[in-house]
Amino acid sequence: MSTDIMAKIPKNSIKKLVKNYFGASITEDGADELALILEKKANEISKFAVNNAKAKGREKVTKEDIKKYIMNESND
Repeated sequence: MSTDIMAKIPKNSIKKLVKNYFGASITEDGADELALILEKKANEISKFAVNNAKAKGREKVTKEDIKKYIMNESND
């Protein structure tokens, strides 16, 4: 999935996440790649959640909209 587009998720946040949860280091390009993947997934979830909220006549996304994405994904 490598691309020249820089992720908006800070690389240092990715490094801290990997270090804190798994006790491991991650390379610069590894952190960049993971940030891009997480950003893509967050975009996918957000799009679904916004559409779900709008379908229910709401402008604000709720926790339930996010959970519905997870439920739909597991049913695919």
